[in-house]
Amino acid sequence: SPQRPGRAAAGRRAAPTPNPRPHPTMFSKFVALAFLAGLAAGFQRPAGGARRMGVHMMAERVPFMAGNWKMNPTSSADAEALGKAVAGFSTDGVEVAIIPPFCYLPIVGAAAKNSNVKVGAQNVFVEEKGAYTGATSPLMLMDMDCEYVLCGHSERRVVFHEEEDYINKKVRTVLDHNMKPILCIGESQFEYEKKLNKQVCAMQLAKDLDGVTAEEMKNVVIAYEPVWAIGTGLVATPEIAQDVHSFIRSWLVENFNEKVAAETRIQYGGSVTPESVDELMACPDIDGCLVGGASLIPEKFERIVGFRKAVAA
Repeated sequence: SPQRPGRAAAGRRAAPTPNPRPHPTMFSKFVALAFLAGLAAGFQRPAGGARRMGVHMMAERVPFMAGNWKMNPTSSADAEALGKAVAGFSTDGVEVAIIPPFCYLPIVGAAAKNSNVKVGAQNVFVEEKGAYTGATSPLMLMDMDCEYVLCGHSERRVVFHEEEDYINKKVRTVLDHNMKPILCIGESQFEYEKKLNKQVCAMQLAKDLDGVTAEEMKNVVIAYEPVWAIGTGLVATPEIAQDVHSFIRSWLVENFNEKVAAETRIQYGGSVTPESVDELMACPDIDGCLVGGASLIPEKFERIVGFRKAVAA
């Protein structure tokens, strides 16, 4: 099985991101990113370590573990069995959600109905109804009791070429229909190697949260997912993840206020496993995980949900 880089391997070069965009060229992409790095600097003002420490200690944020099933499983019987298994987990002191494919939402919702496990959707269209073949309306998701909706997942950005303005519309749509967006942000391998990860996150936050008020932020979850760590078996070290999460929280201070920053939950997503979860969750600004492949195996997801808090970062 793939090995994730541990602390001693912090400098190891991670695997390249699969399915890169075929355009623009690498040179023009770098030029654009360099420009955006300067632009993103205008969205933030560096916050001191003491201030960031104060922010993450100001509020008790309930840990949030969400399982993104992606395009799995491939039968309703397996989906129902997995939903029932997760519904039986202990959820003391932690919030748990499962995010199955659209076609399994009714059966998974029924399986989780008498539990504390929430159900979410992997995508949503920005119109309520009409001639939009293949799209799923926010009203449909509300009718199926979805509480959470993924917005901006890297696979939607890379594979389906969703841009920031459209992601912003989806965030707005979810909030306007009394559901909660899980806004996914994060850099590619190329951007990470060019040390643009924080600038990319700042740009995505500024664009994707455009028009969202401080009051509405109480219903927004942010998931930092370095693209190079998704589905690769690689995990950003706890130090790397905490550094970016702390930056995101300082961005929230500067662009909303300290209350929003203290109360907003920031998940880590990127090949989270039972072996990596304890160190990640020991970091003060990591408030949960957006789990992919491991959420399809009940024993592994249960271990992640029941992470051990006492492990030092």
